[in-house]
Amino acid sequence: MSVLLQKPIDYLKGVGPNRAQLLKKELGIYTLQDLLYFFPHRYIDRSQHFTPSQLPKTTAEVQVLGSITHLETVKQKRGSRLVATFSDGQNNIELVWFRGHQWIQKSLQLNKPYMAFGRLNWFGRKCSIAHPELEFFEDHKERKGNFQPIYSSTELLTKTGVSQKVTRQIMVHLFEEIGSGVQEVLPASMLQQYRLMDKNNALTTIHFPKNQEALALAQYRMKFEELFFVQLQLGLKRLHRKQHLKGIPFPEVGDYFNSFFHNHLPFSLTAAQKRVVREIRTDLKSEAQMNRLLQGDVGSGKTIVAILCMLMALDNGKQATLVAPTEILAQQHFTSIQELLKPLNVNVALLTGSVKKSARVPLLEQLADGSLQILIGTHAILEQPVTFKQLGLAIVDEQHRFGVAQRAKLWRKNVIPPNILVMTATPIPRTLAMTAYGDLEVSILDELPPGRKPITTLHRNDSKRLAIFQFMREEIAKGRQVYIVYPLIQESDVLDYKDLMDGYESIVREFPLPDYQVSIVHGKMSAEDKAFEMERFVSGKTQIMVATTVIEVGVNVPNASIMIIESAERFGLSQLHQLRGRVGRGASKSYCVLMTGNKLSLDAQTRIQTMVRSQDGFELAEVDLSLRGPGDLMGTQQSGVLPFLIANLKKDSDILKTVRYAVDEVLQNDPTLMLEKNTVLRTALALSQQGKSIWKYIG
Repeated sequence: MSVLLQKPIDYLKGVGPNRAQLLKKELGIYTLQDLLYFFPHRYIDRSQHFTPSQLPKTTAEVQVLGSITHLETVKQKRGSRLVATFSDGQNNIELVWFRGHQWIQKSLQLNKPYMAFGRLNWFGRKCSIAHPELEFFEDHKERKGNFQPIYSSTELLTKTGVSQKVTRQIMVHLFEEIGSGVQEVLPASMLQQYRLMDKNNALTTIHFPKNQEALALAQYRMKFEELFFVQLQLGLKRLHRKQHLKGIPFPEVGDYFNSFFHNHLPFSLTAAQKRVVREIRTDLKSEAQMNRLLQGDVGSGKTIVAILCMLMALDNGKQATLVAPTEILAQQHFTSIQELLKPLNVNVALLTGSVKKSARVPLLEQLADGSLQILIGTHAILEQPVTFKQLGLAIVDEQHRFGVAQRAKLWRKNVIPPNILVMTATPIPRTLAMTAYGDLEVSILDELPPGRKPITTLHRNDSKRLAIFQFMREEIAKGRQVYIVYPLIQESDVLDYKDLMDGYESIVREFPLPDYQVSIVHGKMSAEDKAFEMERFVSGKTQIMVATTVIEVGVNVPNASIMIIESAERFGLSQLHQLRGRVGRGASKSYCVLMTGNKLSLDAQTRIQTMVRSQDGFELAEVDLSLRGPGDLMGTQQSGVLPFLIANLKKDSDILKTVRYAVDEVLQNDPTLMLEKNTVLRTALALSQQGKSIWKYIG
């Protein structure tokens, strides 16, 4: 059966070489299996129809019953169009074709009842349907199943005649070819336990649904299967790591940790921080490699947890490293960690792309001989010349900024892979964490340190700009500082948003020398220039920082009390929340001002209103997931979090919970899948790993 499904679509009836090339190029459909899993993206109930006299004032897709009473070719500036008068005897509409006139005109019969299907276009009281699907009314009455699938398409496919009708006919030929022999991949006991439709029936129903109820059962079955195999592979990977991947145990908690914890900790840990440290400590005592994700909202104190973990490594004679996505963040981590650990005489160093060779050479020598205990840095740490004597713990900050291949380089920095802690200040919705990070243990810092004041978030448009400038002057007069963040570096011809350089010039005009000093930071500046400008702002020499989102993560200026985000409608909720977290770090009251245009889309209005209402990062992440999907949520290239064909993380969380229970049950009873009833799972898993595996998507 699997051999048949690998057959190229070129040889399927109704396709042929030319259409095959189009389907490959436009939709990525190469084989019968690709076609089988090319699911409809929506359905239309074709059991309802109107006559031209009954048509609703809508632009929806509808079915209209009538007869063609007149045909005419109308010349246009470019070419011509074919227009049919479609009537029920009382009123009429126009059916219009802009291409394929000759063969369409030959196929049409006057004064014979047709069922026309398409999208209504209204021009005053006149109505038309462009390129309708037509079938004789007699054929329509005899057709079984009026719940009709609509498949994704492209302009080129439509232009070359691969209409919805043609696609549905190709699907008919596909099922004639493969018959009812689609191989079942779930055990019979599981089908019975969870009341799942068999696979062959489910696939047939998805492409040819008889009604809404049958379709819902079929979709549930296929969503269950898709999520099940993702979770099964994650579960097996987690089991394998625990059982077979030897870790570097840290049996001791010694002088470094105890001295810092009891004598030099600058504040008391929150209950959440203590809980997370205990969870990590349990991991580090075991023989298995730690692979843990630490989620914590902005300002929840992840850095101090990271320091305590690094000190555990030092207590056991091992080295530790912390990798950050930007030089600004790496520099800040280095400064704060070096300062905190100064009383312990810990050797801490910074390695970024801008560290000169004269400083780099001795640093690498110390790293290789073990005298350098903690290395903080950027991607530069991942490169080949960087060799540790014995790396025991690797911490990745803002982990979604790093690709899987980059993170994997850390594993190769030691003969035995180091313990891994990945941290993020972007709260991840539970459904996404269960899937994209299902192979990691998860710790959550869900409590802010005492003293963190809530940040007042305001929404303003351009008409309030002068009032905002006055508010800035008042705060600066109190000794405070201000961030202003722009989404663009240079003016865009496409997007009508304020850009950074225009913004900088207007701020300098409003806040002139010598009374005010303004810094500017953006991604096109050199590392030295960025560091210089940041240092001016951090030290209080400048009162205003105009920047792009390079200051999104990690920058810590307790004296900054205002965050102004220009064109805030262009940002996702998670990014807005990250930016807001740059203020509210000191003792003074802080504000976040969201500046937008007057016209906002519905999604943008929801994001802005949610930001004003809530400061809960996890709530914001859930809203972001529902608005934008898992794709955009995590930043660059996260649309590839997992390439689901039918499941949807934002809609199918209940199915995912059931699936997790089912997977846990299977692996508890049969961790190697060797029981006879699980043979189908073992076979399906082996086949999936020969083809398009999910491994590359897993963190």
